[in-house]
Amino acid sequence: MKALQALGVDGPVSFTFLARVVNILGSTGTVLLIVRFLTPVEQGYYYTLLSLVALEMIFELGFSFVVQQLAAHECIHLTINMDGSVSGDAGAQARLASIIQLSVRWYRGTALIMGMLLAPLGLVFFARHATHTTAQVAFQGPWLLAVAAAMSGLLCTPFYSFLDGCGQVRAVAAMRLRQAGASTALAWSAMVLHHGLFAPCLVIVGRTGMGFLFLVANRRFLLGLLKYPVRGGGVCWARDVLPFQWRIAVSWMCSYFTIQLFIPILFATCGPVQAGQMGMSLSITGYMSALVLPWVSTKATPFGRLVAQRQFQGLDQLFRRTLGQSLAVFALIALCACVGAALLPAIAPRLAARMVSPRLFAVLVVAAGAKSVVESLATLLRSFKREPFLLQSLAVAALTLALAALVAPRWGDAGVTFSYLGVTAGVALPSALTIFERARRGYLSMAPRALIGGSAR
Repeated sequence: MKALQALGVDGPVSFTFLARVVNILGSTGTVLLIVRFLTPVEQGYYYTLLSLVALEMIFELGFSFVVQQLAAHECIHLTINMDGSVSGDAGAQARLASIIQLSVRWYRGTALIMGMLLAPLGLVFFARHATHTTAQVAFQGPWLLAVAAAMSGLLCTPFYSFLDGCGQVRAVAAMRLRQAGASTALAWSAMVLHHGLFAPCLVIVGRTGMGFLFLVANRRFLLGLLKYPVRGGGVCWARDVLPFQWRIAVSWMCSYFTIQLFIPILFATCGPVQAGQMGMSLSITGYMSALVLPWVSTKATPFGRLVAQRQFQGLDQLFRRTLGQSLAVFALIALCACVGAALLPAIAPRLAARMVSPRLFAVLVVAAGAKSVVESLATLLRSFKREPFLLQSLAVAALTLALAALVAPRWGDAGVTFSYLGVTAGVALPSALTIFERARRGYLSMAPRALIGGSAR
């Protein structure tokens, strides 16, 4: 117990960490099932499909984090009772209700636009890059159903973030654990029943189903706010949301381009086999990052509340302790993963052939560690309802995408991997640390708005 306390493992972290463990075990099982039930060509389609579905991040535009922080800043003036009613400052209650009402309208329109654009985009992409060896892969049904599932999942997203911002961090984390179990079970079922390309769709279906049950359990609180007569006392989108959202939306899109487009680029330039190898390897390193991010991500709501209360010394201490704990856990996981990858060709050569080489895998691990630090710094600074990483995100995404497109045709996965490391560890991390230190000096001097807001412009 003392060791867990030293590592900062509280209730929300425990649930979120366990959810990521379930996801990793599920991903590991899925990897083995892919090797057993999918051909190398189908594996390429599988991971490319996952990457294209992840375009949902672009349409979401980072609004979920905006909703979470807006709710966290308003809830310090309110009391949420056991029966779901809200008491406290009437103005804060009107603003809180307007946040959820606005977010529901936003996500409803976003889901519709996403479906109308993504469905034909994916069909054209796969059809255009199909060859005589891949033309027989039935991708149409899995793709269209995955888009439909992503639309339904997007509609639930604002409610999760809103409840998290209202203080239900532990409950949302527990829901994430149930989502992980359901999505894993459905994905494995698709593989075993020889319908592996439908697994991405069923992963989203599992998450959405468990999420819907969670929302039903909180229906009194949510419906009360959705029906609340805001009138003129609510949050102003142009004044309170847009300045933060458009910046974080751009950064959100850049996060997609810095990693997810590797696989479609390799698919188009080097074929589905290399795309599948990169996809499986990035999936594993992505889950390593996901394992340690709960240390910081579950503190986003406490960060926002400390900012709203102007307790900047406590904010700094909490973040530094949390970041150190997450880095210690990542180092241990990274060591085990690299040793496992080095032994894999001798232990399971068939599985090793579906991944990049152990050397390239180690490079991806280092890049994942650097990216985790950048994301942690961004989580803290965004709790000020500012986005100081706008220009940095644009530069990193543009450089990453340009280098990947340039080196992929000639050097394949090796070129993409080393270019990714160079940009992430050589550009993204140093610039993020510079931005953070400048902002930190600002909020510790009790004048965060001037410095952090200036970084965002």
